[in-house]
Amino acid sequence: MRRTMFVLPTALAPVADAAAARAVAVRERAGLARVVEEQLGFDAKWFAATQEAVLTALAARGEATAAQLADDVPDLKSQIVQSPGKPYEARPRITSRFLGVLAAEGRLRRGRPLGTWASSQFRWTVAEPHPELAADEARAELVARYLDAFGPATTEDVKWWTGWTLTDARKALARTDAVDVDLDEGPGHALPGQLAAPPDPEPWAALLPGLDPTPMGWRHRDWYLDTGHKAELFDGTGNIGPSVWWNGRIVGGWAQRPDGEIVTHVFADQGREATAAIEAEAARLAVFFGDVRIRPSFRTPLERRLSA
Repeated sequence: MRRTMFVLPTALAPVADAAAARAVAVRERAGLARVVEEQLGFDAKWFAATQEAVLTALAARGEATAAQLADDVPDLKSQIVQSPGKPYEARPRITSRFLGVLAAEGRLRRGRPLGTWASSQFRWTVAEPHPELAADEARAELVARYLDAFGPATTEDVKWWTGWTLTDARKALARTDAVDVDLDEGPGHALPGQLAAPPDPEPWAALLPGLDPTPMGWRHRDWYLDTGHKAELFDGTGNIGPSVWWNGRIVGGWAQRPDGEIVTHVFADQGREATAAIEAEAARLAVFFGDVRIRPSFRTPLERRLSA
């Protein structure tokens, strides 16, 4: 969904595939096919033959890195030009994009990482494509699951989270049991069980990682985030960095320094109880990471400063 990594229960993966990923796969294949034909002269027959060669090589190995598959299928080492004439012009190999297409289609799956669990390098494994589900039914189930976790929410929230068109979002919502509600942002949707006011929770603090699904769950965030802090917590394309939460609101950010220390920054004094709870979470996180060092893939201004 939106070409973003989502972690899902196994049984829900076919639903997400039919509801969102299938359309992404079509676009990704068409886009790469156009580029390799225009720049490298590789036609549709080449694409199909290379796909089979990759799957055959991977089946023989059992699991393999992208570099190993490129050794087995040398055409994957072919380079294309991205953003020609721009200061950030690049000439990457097609390996990652080609494997990404096969992954979006459900033919490949990410396997074990190289090194620690925090490594951004990983092995690929062969995967059977997901079972065919009706797209409309899958969208309805997915949006119902979304509302169960994130509702109440606006139609724009649903559209943003899924990457669907506005029409698809509206149709999916109409197929659920959701009812119309009034939100600060305008008209919204909620499941019947969400209409009663929830009980007041006990005070709680959390240090959530970059791209955590909680802050990424809504397009509208003003109700749990001071808009004046967005520039510090988000990168230039809307990806959130590590965030500090207190009682349901984002109150700051955090980072891991090279020596493993977890350092936090809270934008405004939240009181002694909050300070103690946040410090306890930072200490717990330092123990959890141990010798593992992490760095967010999408770095934000506050995370960069804190980690330095």
